[in-house]
Amino acid sequence: MKAQKDINPIIKQVLELGPTVAFFLIYLRLRDDTFSLGGTEYSGFIVATLLFIPILLVAIAVLWGLTGKLSRMQIFTAFMVIFFGGLTAWFNDERFFKMKTTLVYGVFAILLGIGLMRGRSYLAYVLSDVLPMRDEGWMILTRRLCAAFTLLALANEAVWRTLSTDLWVKIETFGFPIALMGFIMLQFGLLQEHMIDPEEGEN
Repeated sequence: MKAQKDINPIIKQVLELGPTVAFFLIYLRLRDDTFSLGGTEYSGFIVATLLFIPILLVAIAVLWGLTGKLSRMQIFTAFMVIFFGGLTAWFNDERFFKMKTTLVYGVFAILLGIGLMRGRSYLAYVLSDVLPMRDEGWMILTRRLCAAFTLLALANEAVWRTLSTDLWVKIETFGFPIALMGFIMLQFGLLQEHMIDPEEGEN
């Protein structure tokens, strides 16, 4: 097993966010084009989706090579992109790729919800090593994040079903990540309130 290594945070952000931005730029370039492959015509959106898959895999491979570790969330997201990207191409139907976002957020919400019903925070299981916090804080944060993922899943369903593909791509690329980042920033007060002082330990 590879030992985990620290890398420049800017490089890490580029590798994590770069593929999504690349998809957005490729889509802008190809959105008005139609491509004929094997006698079947594909929209620019579907071709951009197919190009996005290897870009994402290369970025993940480089990230793994540099850090020696991938998170469960990264692996799961990569699987969903490959699976639904493949369905999109196979059925020549862009709806599959759009639904991917709903399912990703939905699965995260369900997993956190299952933990909450069992009186546990699966979020703490993933992050407690890097974010020492009291159990009460973890439970509050998990409930809030579960609700946030649920709202994002519902929002994606509303967006792709009622708005244009152009708007969906823009909201998928920028809107949802910004909303999630804004939510996380709003939790700083909670984190400070329940953070464990390493010198004192948990009371």
